[in-house]
Amino acid sequence: MSDSEFPAEVLGPTPACAEKVFGERLTLAEDYASILSTKGIERGLIGPREIGRIWERHVLNSAVLGEAIPHGARVIDVGSGAGLPGIPLSIARPDLDVILLEPLLRRTRFLDEVSAELGLSIRVVRGRAEDGDIVRSIGGAEVVTSRAVAPLGKLAAWSLPLVKVGGSMRALKGASVSEEIERDAQQIVRSGGGKASVELVGEGVLEEPTHVVVIPRVS
Repeated sequence: MSDSEFPAEVLGPTPACAEKVFGERLTLAEDYASILSTKGIERGLIGPREIGRIWERHVLNSAVLGEAIPHGARVIDVGSGAGLPGIPLSIARPDLDVILLEPLLRRTRFLDEVSAELGLSIRVVRGRAEDGDIVRSIGGAEVVTSRAVAPLGKLAAWSLPLVKVGGSMRALKGASVSEEIERDAQQIVRSGGGKASVELVGEGVLEEPTHVVVIPRVS
């Protein structure tokens, strides 16, 4: 990937903490951040005002989710969009088996292109989490994750059927997620979920840690 294709001044310098998160795969993370700041914006997957926040708000915020996922897990990223959190997670944690689930064709094409360009071992699937055929074909994951997809109750109804019993959904949410947990408790139970909890990941790395709501599948 040439400097002329993705000018460094558009994105800004790589944060010092990125090396701690990505280690020897930092270059891949830099390439992905550059793709988001150019092709991602050109194709309407990232807002143009997000350029200055791509590292902190999107790439690093997603990658630190790896702190909350066991080694070698099969992970489904529901409503992956521009590949968040699935692609940064796959870069930071190459031991994971990551599937990006996205219903829109233009987005799955983008995800396929990015995966090929970066040489990532991820699978892109076009479909909706609530589709029975999707559940039958890719369900049974140890972890199902998502980011900024839907209110928690609806998200649980989409995500938990894809989780094997004993696994969990681990969704990136805002600081007010505790209110969502209380509000949507009955929907979570109806979807087969157990007691929800909130974990903070990225502490000591990010200025603002990432909130992850964890809901085990119990039935």
